Amino acid sequence: MDSRQPRHIQIGILASQGSWYLRELERAAARQGCGVSRLSFPRLRAGTLDADSILLGDEALDLTQLHAVIVRTMPPGSLEQVVYRMDVLSRLEAHGVVVVNPPKSIEHAVDKYLTTARLHAQGIPVPDTLVCEDADDAMDGFEKLGGDVVVKPLFGSEGRGIVRVSDPDLAFRTFRTLSRTQSVLYLQRFVEHAGFDVRVLVLGRRIVGAIRRHADGDFRTNVSRRAAAVVHEITDTERDLSLRAASATLAEFAGVDILYDNNNCPLVIEINAVPGWRAFRRVTGIDVAGQLIEHVSHRSSRQVTPEPATP
Repeated sequence: MDSRQPRHIQIGILASQGSWYLRELERAAARQGCGVSRLSFPRLRAGTLDADSILLGDEALDLTQLHAVIVRTMPPGSLEQVVYRMDVLSRLEAHGVVVVNPPKSIEHAVDKYLTTARLHAQGIPVPDTLVCEDADDAMDGFEKLGGDVVVKPLFGSEGRGIVRVSDPDLAFRTFRTLSRTQSVLYLQRFVEHAGFDVRVLVLGRRIVGAIRRHADGDFRTNVSRRAAAVVHEITDTERDLSLRAASATLAEFAGVDILYDNNNCPLVIEINAVPGWRAFRRVTGIDVAGQLIEHVSHRSSRQVTPEPATP
């Protein structure tokens, strides 16, 4: 650890009880002399009764007194609950707490349409995409996208809820069913590829490392879908795309997924603002938790009195 790093840093981690990521971050924090408290979104309590403090349920922990908060989970919830959670994170930022990732970044990355739009606006290559609410509009998009599309939930990760549709009748039934459930229809042209993608981890304005994920009989390359991961030597193009993509979504800590089409052209297909690194850690041996704790410690905007030097 850098001897100039301030001590007594107090970090809150929004994570599920028993989470592997929580254990990794607790281990890294203890090694670097930082205190850690596990936080839970459903237990957050805010308002004006406690002088604009943000408390964890009925506990005496005031989150506004923390130096940093790391977001490691975003549990399902209603629109009201999700908006409130983002509001709380924004209030913590207003109190000078370092939040990783910032709420605006989480809002951008969790919404596939907004992510795609921001990347495209920055000239970052993405698959051809159409987003709508009406089944007939989706059918028109299905034809314009070549009659072979991937339908994705607007919110979601790890490949859940993603289906490939290439039959017009099945496409119409799929779109009608989704529209009746008041879902947004997010369609992307299916990209013929060599069966792998590249996951790049970005922290701050630097690359932590990269892995290549090979699909196991599936067009989806998520490790959660039994894809095999190997260390990947990142190219200059991948480095540039990853840093630009993270910047476009305001993410300090991001997983950037890059897919190559059959013409070997790279496309950024996803930005994850709560990226997992379990497979990444196993394959590369890189201590991501340690680097993340060090990053938020140095980013802390508070002045912390260093411990006296040991004689």
